Amino acid sequence: MTGKTHIMGGIASCTAAAYYYGFDPVLMAASGAVGALIPDICHTQSKIGRKFPILSKVVSSVFGHRTFTHSLLFMLFMFFITSTYIPDKNISAGLMIGMASHLILDAWTVNGIKLLFPSTIRVRLPLYMKTGSFSEQLVLAGLTLASCYYFYMLFHGRML
Repeated sequence: MTGKTHIMGGIASCTAAAYYYGFDPVLMAASGAVGALIPDICHTQSKIGRKFPILSKVVSSVFGHRTFTHSLLFMLFMFFITSTYIPDKNISAGLMIGMASHLILDAWTVNGIKLLFPSTIRVRLPLYMKTGSFSEQLVLAGLTLASCYYFYMLFHGRML
C-alpha cells in the first residue's frame, strides 16, 4: 500500500477506537497516522524512510522490506517501547493501532508480509491487490469515508 493509504488506515482505525473506547480522537488520529508509517522504516523510499534516511538504510540493510518491521515480533517490541516511554495512553494506543493497521493493509497486497518473522512464511489475505492499483484507491476512499463518519460521530454531540 502507498503511504497515503497507510495514513488513512491509521486515522480510520484510531477514530473508530476513539469512538468505541473513549480515547481522545485528535491525539488518537494523529498518533495513528504516525504509527501507520512506522513499519515502512525498512523501505528507504517510503515517507518515513525519507525522513530518517540513515535509520531506514540500516534497518533495510539488516532486515530487508516487509520482514521484521511487519511482524508480530516488531509489534511486541514496539508495545514494550510505547508502554514504557510514552505515558499518554491516547498516544501509545494510537501508535500501536496505526502500526497494526499498516500490517493488515500490507497483508492485503500481492506480496503480503512476514508476520511470523523470523520465519520466512509470507502471510497474505485471501483477497489481495497490487500496491497503487485502482483497488487500492477504492480502499483509500473507504478508509476516508470511515474516518469522516467516526469524526462526525465523535464531534456531532459537541456541535449541538
